[in-house]
Amino acid sequence: MSNTAIYQDLGAYTVNTPHQTRDSLVTDLYQKHNSWLMGWLSRKLGCSFDAADLMQDTFSRILQKDDLTDIKEPRAYLTTIAHGLMVNHVRRRDIEAAYLEEISNLPQAEAPSPETIAIMIETLTKIDQMLDGLPSKTRNAFLWFQLEGLSHAQIAERLSVSVSSVRQYIAKALLHCITMTS
Repeated sequence: MSNTAIYQDLGAYTVNTPHQTRDSLVTDLYQKHNSWLMGWLSRKLGCSFDAADLMQDTFSRILQKDDLTDIKEPRAYLTTIAHGLMVNHVRRRDIEAAYLEEISNLPQAEAPSPETIAIMIETLTKIDQMLDGLPSKTRNAFLWFQLEGLSHAQIAERLSVSVSSVRQYIAKALLHCITMTS
């Protein structure tokens, strides 16, 4: 094998020349694994259109990476990126469905415009991402307080904790959101 070749050894991509570009590594990765990734995503999502979108997003993420020489298992690497994107996709779809269900009960005169709906879904998705990773009691206390207007006492009863704990949960969630937006 020449010194200028890119080779695949047990799935690892290695650059053997300083002239080899990151883009050509991505091209090689795409050519060898795009059909497999498309099939994997299609099976997981049940929709080839969503699978195609997420496959494109997966390779877009890879293009943003500076160093591709550390990819030892290309399919595992692709799966990891695609799985994260798929989780976000499903989460957004669930948020959208819940919001649309909620506003479907509004009288036509009070229904938000399509633009407002899009903005609200985007905002709700961002809030969901900000709250991701918080303990469930903290997350639930914050959401029940902010979205459902429950009192601290009502939340404490639902969570079987003290009112003081509820205040701490809400404060922790607010601080987390502020930190995430800074």
